[in-house]
Amino acid sequence: MPPLEDLIACPHCDTLHTNAALAEGAQAHCVRCGVVLKTERATAIVSVLALSITSFLLMVAAISFPFLNLSAAGQTNSTSVLGAVMAFSDTFTLPLAAAVAAFIIFLPLIRLGAIIMAVTPLVAGTTPSLLARRSFGLSETLRPWSMAEIFIVGVAVALVKVAGIASITFGPAFWAFTVLVVLTFFQDTLICRYSIWRALDTSKA
Repeated sequence: MPPLEDLIACPHCDTLHTNAALAEGAQAHCVRCGVVLKTERATAIVSVLALSITSFLLMVAAISFPFLNLSAAGQTNSTSVLGAVMAFSDTFTLPLAAAVAAFIIFLPLIRLGAIIMAVTPLVAGTTPSLLARRSFGLSETLRPWSMAEIFIVGVAVALVKVAGIASITFGPAFWAFTVLVVLTFFQDTLICRYSIWRALDTSKA
């Protein structure tokens, strides 16, 4: 049996595979379930860092600027992402407001910050600290709970129903959120978790 450091466990079904060198741009898939185990891209970590920083700035912009303007019957109402959260701030719906704020604002921001903290030493060519390893672990833990893209899908569905009774103008925050969803998709496609964990292993020394 090969040494443990030469094996890759599938994150989906736990099947063990031998770690083999890949050509540039190639991917290794699990033989049982087909999940991507690792990819080989020379510039992947730099791209992940750039996308994470851009996404972090877009998230800050998305909660700082107007999100939507609605006009109906001669009246205009403007709201922001924070305004949408505060709409649930009544006594009985306060837990809902806290959950919405956590899932679409705070957890995505924390996850992006954790990714930036984890991969910056790898891009800079310095020895990763234990904090960098823990930060990447935190980002992976928060990944299923970061739901900014689900918020945009929910807004799109609601706008289809509202469009017939009101005039809608999209604010800067809406476009920031939309671009953020696209960048998140590309970031999750580029990121090779096995390669990052392997590089961060030096933090245990």
